[in-house]
Amino acid sequence: MYPSATPPREVKIGDAAAFAGTTPRAIRHYHQIGLLPEPGRGGDGRRRYAYDDMIRLLWIRKMSEAGISLDDMRAAFDEARDIEDVLGRLEETLAAQEADIKRQRAAVQRLRAVGSPLGLLSPLVTDRLSHLPSDALRPSDLDTLLVTERIFGPLGAAIQASVFITLATHPDLRAEADRLDAAHAALDDTVDPHDPQVEELAAQHCAHHKALEQAMDAAGLDEAEEKLFEIYDADLTGDEEDTRMSVFEAVTKMPYGSSAAQTRCMELTTRLLYGDLSAGS
Repeated sequence: MYPSATPPREVKIGDAAAFAGTTPRAIRHYHQIGLLPEPGRGGDGRRRYAYDDMIRLLWIRKMSEAGISLDDMRAAFDEARDIEDVLGRLEETLAAQEADIKRQRAAVQRLRAVGSPLGLLSPLVTDRLSHLPSDALRPSDLDTLLVTERIFGPLGAAIQASVFITLATHPDLRAEADRLDAAHAALDDTVDPHDPQVEELAAQHCAHHKALEQAMDAAGLDEAEEKLFEIYDADLTGDEEDTRMSVFEAVTKMPYGSSAAQTRCMELTTRLLYGDLSAGS
């Protein structure tokens, strides 16, 4: 004779969890959110799960494997929403997740092809810089492009890339930029904003900027910038402009920690540059 197993009429939470392929903790959570009615308790004060409870647990497990949220499960069980509606919204969610995964995979592939951290910038920016040697760009250059892209978008950063292309290909201009950066950093809080050296440095910044512009024009980078507008307009999505914060808002949220002397130097440089432009127009 073969032994026969007699199924119990009720089981404890541990046995219920083991059979359904879940955990007692998960089952307790189902009780808390109203997904699974809390069963009665035995003489020892512990919950006892009957056949109907186990059927509900099995359906919860199957629906969870399909990606249906707990809230949608509860609505489906309560017949507050048609399961077809739940599945339709689930399919939309999965499609969005697939699109995100596709974008992430493309980003990883670009990082492997372009290198990090340059590959984290927008393709419009990295494409302009891809012909440069790997050591041509300095970390501070990439930091500047990152901030510019956040404030002015990929197009603004791609246009600014012309400066770094020029610096990478003109050692004399790069050396002058390094000297000016060091002099600007020296204008700390101990320097009076009206110290004559502030105005002198602003004039040097202005002259360097003009030298950069001449080098960029000679290299035909201005023509390359014009083509960027065509590329960007073709790739621009309808939602991109709506999701980006305004330039004013972005500028007011980005701290630089500039001293009073550094701030005045930048203001004077801007006045010199745009004053010259106005006089020449």
